[in-house]
Amino acid sequence: MHCSTPSRRFPLPAASIEQIVNLAKRRGFVYQASEIYGGLGSCWDYGPLGAELKRNVKDAWWRSMVSTRRDVDGLDSAVLQHPDVWRASGHVDTFSDPLVDCRKCKARFRADDLDGATCPIRHNAALNDACRENFTEPRAFNLMFQTHLGPVEGSASVAYLRPETAQGIFTNFLNVMTTSRRKPPFGIAQIGKSFRNEITPGNFIFRTREFEQMEMEYFVPEADWETWYAYWREARMKWYVDLGIDPSNLRYRDHDAEELAHYAKATADIEYKLPIGWKELEGVACRSDFDLKRHAEASGKTIEYFDGQTRERYVPWVIEPAAGVDRAVLCFLMDAYDEQDVEGDVRTVLHLDRRLAPVKVAVFPLVKKDGMPELSMEIEDSLRARGIATAYDQSGAIGRRYRRQDEIGTPWCITVDGETKEHGTVTLRDRDTMEQERVAVADLPALITERLLG
Repeated sequence: MHCSTPSRRFPLPAASIEQIVNLAKRRGFVYQASEIYGGLGSCWDYGPLGAELKRNVKDAWWRSMVSTRRDVDGLDSAVLQHPDVWRASGHVDTFSDPLVDCRKCKARFRADDLDGATCPIRHNAALNDACRENFTEPRAFNLMFQTHLGPVEGSASVAYLRPETAQGIFTNFLNVMTTSRRKPPFGIAQIGKSFRNEITPGNFIFRTREFEQMEMEYFVPEADWETWYAYWREARMKWYVDLGIDPSNLRYRDHDAEELAHYAKATADIEYKLPIGWKELEGVACRSDFDLKRHAEASGKTIEYFDGQTRERYVPWVIEPAAGVDRAVLCFLMDAYDEQDVEGDVRTVLHLDRRLAPVKVAVFPLVKKDGMPELSMEIEDSLRARGIATAYDQSGAIGRRYRRQDEIGTPWCITVDGETKEHGTVTLRDRDTMEQERVAVADLPALITERLLG
């Protein structure tokens, strides 16, 4: 039996943040952290499906950036680093936002968020030249979380939760170059948690105080930085498109000279079109040789590349693609979300790329008798043995079960029915087209594996 419903077409109608939040809670992608205690602002827990989706996003990035390349090594540096790391990098002195306090309601805001606007809390206290007296003067607020090492608190025990993963790469440049016998151009990549005491977090998991980053520092000769900057700029955009993001929802935004970070020669943001506007999904920056030189000066170590043949010494320049895992998860969910009218019924579908889908195959017995549940579980076990993420569902009408799997993005559903025992075949249904085909049970593991790889 075949259905004529067309497969996914670009562009899909834009999903709202509210639709994704509702889906995430209902289906177990993302929960409010500490929910039974009323929750903790801007903190989120990933449920069973969310944990799988997030892991698949990270695995896809790692395959693209490390596993399939000869010129990039992986790293996993500590969250806690020596405080001098953050002094040398400039984070202690300059990693801050300008804040103002409203004198009427005592609320605190970023000055650049309110410039020329009114206080959003209960009254009209404009932050502009005419009404400046309603607010305190802007002052710097450092975004790093501070903690203490050891049992005694004091200035000597101060440490910081890292605000970015990049510095752990820079401080290990010599270690990796030596142990891996690398010469520029080469990269060091890592995925890990970072922490920033954001003043105005929000928009679900897009901006949070605890988040996960996927960063790579690519070390190149100074003369080659423009070539590699252009290469990584294009490669990173292609990664999102290859994983199913609608190209019309992506764009580059180059930073102008006034906007560039003090260490950057050039920066381009890859932005995604959210309902709240175009927002940064990933940044690709040329950080010059700033970080390695600062750490060399602060530590007293010689941090450079030495070519034993030419006797040349130099400090490499760095190209940095830096992406947020949580932002990527949100954008993949939003871009995949679709609602279709199927014979008067709303069919919600997540058109996730098969590599990202948290469940690859769902297995259903048509009825809960005649040995169908047992046979279904045997099929599920054969797929799990191949490392294929599966789900088993025997509750409710078959159409309702299909809808549940469509809503979480499962690419294929297998139904065990009366013909399975008689002829050794099952029904294999495609999520996007809803087309069904008969497939031999013995062929299923190889067929699903081939489609996942294809």
